[in-house]
Amino acid sequence: MGRGRAPVLSPMDALPPELSHFTLPDLVGVLLLLGVWIGMTLLIENAPRRWPSTSNLMADYRREWMVQFVDRDPRIFDSQVIGQLRQGTSFFASATLIAIGGALALLGDLERVIGLAGDLSAGQRPIIVWEVKILLIVLFLVNGFLKFVWSNRLFGYCAVLMGAVPNQPDHPAALPRARKAAEINITAARGFNRGLRALYCALAATAWLLGAYALITAATITALVLLRREFASASRAVLMQPDTAENHTQT
Repeated sequence: MGRGRAPVLSPMDALPPELSHFTLPDLVGVLLLLGVWIGMTLLIENAPRRWPSTSNLMADYRREWMVQFVDRDPRIFDSQVIGQLRQGTSFFASATLIAIGGALALLGDLERVIGLAGDLSAGQRPIIVWEVKILLIVLFLVNGFLKFVWSNRLFGYCAVLMGAVPNQPDHPAALPRARKAAEINITAARGFNRGLRALYCALAATAWLLGAYALITAATITALVLLRREFASASRAVLMQPDTAENHTQT
């Protein structure tokens, strides 16, 4: 009459059969990396005012740039800066597109990937495991590519708005249009920074080829690098310095 106990199911038992080859550390690593990707974006773009991120500090300087742009004559310097910003986004978009092609090519030559990764990690895994790992890299690369392309287009919009700013500083439309250009410029920079963070996560995702614990380590290092560059870098310390004559003299 006795009944046996029901088997205790782990979180990995709920996965489809194709994904049952992944372990709990694999799931933890993927969730951690996705958390870094999303969480860092939210933290950096919505940092508290008492401890702003480098990106937020630069946004204030971009607004000030457009205010000074109204009175500058000639405006060749400003057009050169916008052109360089667009070249930067074009370069990263092109490089990311090449990386996407390379990652997709790996899907057609998994035997070589399995052989290389097998030499560096223990155990044999089915092909679907390697496909999922590479597709995670492709996910971040595609997101980065789209962000770079959109950022490039927004910098183009900003250039058009800057060209629409009247040459007379006292013109009633001069400052409002310059402020519009500043906000578009900030939005473009935000997209560019998101693209860079996607590339960081794509690099971290490649560590998954070596195993779950390598992915967890890479995701943690990526989070620390992003935190340092946005909240504890030397460039941020420079931006936080007050704009006073005394400060420049000491520097």
